[in-house]
Amino acid sequence: MSYAIIKTGGKQFAVEEGQVLRVPSISEDAGSKVELAALVSGTGEKAVIGGETVTAEVLSHGRGDKVIVFKKKRRKQYKRKQGHRQGYTEIKIEKI
Repeated sequence: MSYAIIKTGGKQFAVEEGQVLRVPSISEDAGSKVELAALVSGTGEKAVIGGETVTAEVLSHGRGDKVIVFKKKRRKQYKRKQGHRQGYTEIKIEKI
């Protein structure tokens, strides 16, 4: 089974063919193909650093669970509450 380590959205992901994963938002439409650069790729015994590409299909876009950001300073009557939902893109790895 071949594997690769890809970088997208400032994060690195270890992927295999057929895997479905959520990555930070990509501006491509659902159903389109995306090529991502592989930092490391290989099989069980041999690894190649750089130079390879990984083809993935964009399945859907969405937003994650809400995270509450709460700031408070004690004895100063200061409170701030803010919510945040991070966007993501779900992709399926087709070819390494």
